[in-house]
Amino acid sequence: MWNSNPLIDQILDDYKDQLLHDYTKYRNHAYRVYHACTLLDPQPQNSTKYAIAASFHDLGIWTKKTFDYLDPSISLAKDWLVKHNSEKWSDEISLMISMHHKVTRYTGTFAETVEIFRKADWIDVSLGLMKFGTDGKKLNQIQKLFPTKGFHRFLIRKTLRNLLHHPLKPLPMFKF
Repeated sequence: MWNSNPLIDQILDDYKDQLLHDYTKYRNHAYRVYHACTLLDPQPQNSTKYAIAASFHDLGIWTKKTFDYLDPSISLAKDWLVKHNSEKWSDEISLMISMHHKVTRYTGTFAETVEIFRKADWIDVSLGLMKFGTDGKKLNQIQKLFPTKGFHRFLIRKTLRNLLHHPLKPLPMFKF
């Protein structure tokens, strides 16, 4: 049921050189977010959008070597969408990426998919403590198939490093 997704693998394979030793930990994070989206929204017509957003949502950390990565990640997604004749989804996927660290509920344009993506990322970042009504057993199955491989430790290290360099804005990706 929790299979790999050829689109996620295709997109991330193009970034192996930038991700280097973090490739598997980021790939697994993308898969956990993607599968959490499919738990929250079982409508198959949205799964491709979730796969694209999951693939790109944090990539700017590696491609631009920054912790202020939302805009670089959005730019990568937009370029990919244009290249693959899917620019009709550009605004929606850009909002999914832009709002995925929003602390409060998202209620703007494309609210359904953007909010689902936001919740899915929070499910993973919180290690499943936040479930948003999803089945904990299913989340555990997803985590076993796509283990963290140190992704959360990586985020903590990045946060602490950013705090030292930017004490007034340690989490630039958070929105309220």
